[in-house]
Amino acid sequence: MDLALTPEQMSFRDEVRSWLQVNLPGDWVEKVRAGSDIPRAEGYDFLRTWQRKLYDAGFMGLTWPKEYGGRGLTFMEELILHEQMALVKAPPVLNILAIGMAGPTIFAYGTEEQKKRYPAKMLSCEEIWCQGYSEPNAGSDLAALQTRAVKDGEHWVVTGQKVWTSVAHVADWMMLLARTDPDAPRHKGITYFLLDMKLPGITVRPLKQITGDPEFNEVYFDNVRVHESHILGGLNNGWAVGLATLMYERLALGFGLQVRLRIALDGLIELARRTRKAGRPATEDPILRQKIADLWIHTEALKYTGARAITRLLKGEVPGPEASTGKLMWVDTHQRLQAVAMDIQGPYSQLTRGSRWTVESGLWQYSFLRSLANSIEGGTTEIQKNITGERVLGLPKG
Repeated sequence: MDLALTPEQMSFRDEVRSWLQVNLPGDWVEKVRAGSDIPRAEGYDFLRTWQRKLYDAGFMGLTWPKEYGGRGLTFMEELILHEQMALVKAPPVLNILAIGMAGPTIFAYGTEEQKKRYPAKMLSCEEIWCQGYSEPNAGSDLAALQTRAVKDGEHWVVTGQKVWTSVAHVADWMMLLARTDPDAPRHKGITYFLLDMKLPGITVRPLKQITGDPEFNEVYFDNVRVHESHILGGLNNGWAVGLATLMYERLALGFGLQVRLRIALDGLIELARRTRKAGRPATEDPILRQKIADLWIHTEALKYTGARAITRLLKGEVPGPEASTGKLMWVDTHQRLQAVAMDIQGPYSQLTRGSRWTVESGLWQYSFLRSLANSIEGGTTEIQKNITGERVLGLPKG
């Protein structure tokens, strides 16, 4: 891949830089300085406003078709945007599940009416989306899902349960997989629905995590009536549509997570510079310097792994299984980064928000605890290794 920028791309880079200099929230830098990249409940309104500003400036949906609210640019411009946001430690995008997963899937499988109805409101953050895949007995084995949808005239009646559903408590729409033909083979009788979360019969119960925040949820469906026009990609074709969503998820992770990782690493370096151990700055410790250097190398490697995925897209290909390696790299690097932050703080790492002696208002402790979920969310590490071994390296099934 040629990473040299064209004159047009350099002009776009300058456009992004100039806009960020004027519009970057001044108080946000301190909030992310300690590497906390997870939107907390009190930050939703702030992040919704921030995404709307990005949208109004034309920086959301860069690669989406112009007729559906995008700018019709390439993924190189997308990469440039993310790099520039990382350099200034910009806030994350709140509606990432919609923009990185639901939107591209609708473009690939949706009707013209669906393409006109949903994407623009995703970009503006008017409608937040969640993903209804995992169930109590169908996590890594997604084909075992048991949520059912039964035909009743022009509607499908949905009953069942989803779990670990991130941001469902604030979501307006859900990407829902439900079994519509119980007699078909496991992968053949599933349908992909665009589900309005305000329909009667939907109950959302937040689950409190080790951080103390209810970031994800249980979702129950009690005879929820979904109109047949909300099927995406055709009846009983949900497995193919759902896999496409997961491939786009890997691509979105490749963009967004590398940016957040770079911001966290910059925060870690600043923490080390301010911390003194044995009467000298922590950055003078040779072992710590080596750990930070290793983290920097892996962060840069993740960026270029993402660039390889961009090469496929520029050739007109769809995201491939290689994207799973990027997720694996991010999990390992981010969790090690958070552990190093705890090492730097020493005994102070045991103090959380509320103590007068807490470092950085407890943001590092929060992000350390939150990072423990990285190896589960977005596809467990074990499953990603299987995908890489079987579909990338050609190894036999384990």
